[in-house]
Amino acid sequence: MTSTKSSKKPVGVIGAGSFGTAIANILAENTEVLLYSRDSEVITSIAETRMHRGKPLHRNITPTGDISYMANACDILFPIVPSSAFRSVIQQISPYLYPYHILIHGTKGLDISLPKGKTLEDTKILQREDVMTMSEVIMDESVVVRIGCLAGPNIAKEMSASQPAATVVASHYDEVIKEGINLLRNDYFQVYGNKDLIGIELAGVLKNIIAIASGALSGLGLGENAKGLLISRGMVEMIHLGKSMGGNVPAFLGVAGVGDLVTTCNSTMSRNYTVGYRLAQGDSLTTILKTMEEVAEGVNTVQIAKKYA
Repeated sequence: MTSTKSSKKPVGVIGAGSFGTAIANILAENTEVLLYSRDSEVITSIAETRMHRGKPLHRNITPTGDISYMANACDILFPIVPSSAFRSVIQQISPYLYPYHILIHGTKGLDISLPKGKTLEDTKILQREDVMTMSEVIMDESVVVRIGCLAGPNIAKEMSASQPAATVVASHYDEVIKEGINLLRNDYFQVYGNKDLIGIELAGVLKNIIAIASGALSGLGLGENAKGLLISRGMVEMIHLGKSMGGNVPAFLGVAGVGDLVTTCNSTMSRNYTVGYRLAQGDSLTTILKTMEEVAEGVNTVQIAKKYA
């Protein structure tokens, strides 16, 4: 069943962080976009200046702070918020979602469910049922079935500058992949499709751990041989862990896996690389996290992955 309404309705992006804003700008080249932020000052600033985070916004983007309006106005939504806030955001929008909605998330993190009073720190071992990808959170909290994810070497600053890049839209549903490709593809942004939703999600999530380690290697001045060793053996570890969580090997060998891994392990613009680099330079993790503008997902992911492994 192909959606006939999606071309006439705007597309929603939930989250006005650097990646959410970059995706909104790309979508806006092909369609009208509603960009949701819970910060009223951000909404006012975007409406008045047509700028956000120092970058101009496409004229087809309209900011909003009304999540129910967004759900009613849009059939296709792109939730792009930190994993720590992802479940609560889906819970907020869930009363306004219907089976006709399509959700394609762009969050590279994991969600954990622990018994009441338990924290990640005092949990020694995590089982698979304790750990959810973002697509599993959407299924857990809403009636939406047609779910997808975005993953790939997607450094927001380069995307905002219209530099060449690519992403993977992964979903069990051909329609979701087709809609994602039609909405996102342009002359400088290539979009591939993949049916292994869990594998593609995990490729994007687990590579952040290796990126932290790569930043640490650079911060310690340990050279390119060590980095080549880290990336290649890190990929093997990602595949082992990804397979045990339900992903398939090919997902890790394409753009969303090795492509994203190599990019993030070599980019000073990567948040996770920056965490590792600053740790190696002697900064405490507390200081690093307090002074970063946006979330480095790998910090949480490394704890989850270790306790699951």
